[in-house]
Amino acid sequence: MNHWLVKSEPIKYSWEKFNKDGRTFWDGVRNYQARNNLREMKEGDLVLFYHSNDGKNVVGIAKVVKEFYQDPTTSDPNWVVVDLAPVQSLAKPVSLEQIKAEESLKDISLVRQGRLSVMPLKATEFDKILEMGS
Repeated sequence: MNHWLVKSEPIKYSWEKFNKDGRTFWDGVRNYQARNNLREMKEGDLVLFYHSNDGKNVVGIAKVVKEFYQDPTTSDPNWVVVDLAPVQSLAKPVSLEQIKAEESLKDISLVRQGRLSVMPLKATEFDKILEMGS
């Protein structure tokens, strides 16, 4: 299993809305590196859900429930989506400040590539963020 982090502005698509919907396709990705990461996601992979811009917190865990397919919001075949479903909320959100302060997380893409919206995490990084949010 692989581990990932996806970012969403809560004003556009919040963790609360995601939980209400119960499932969504992850669209709007228009960065090639993020797109390539979507293509690497496999059914059953776990995903941290991060509120960007407003809040800047990891707030929950989702899972990949359908592997990549053509983004239905565009006719351009370069862009893909995956389907995600919520798994659970973190007991307490983990802020970007907390992540930056944690030595073992200093090399994650969230810190190094702040604009990237879909990024891989090592299992140890994923587990550390979960531990921080428990």
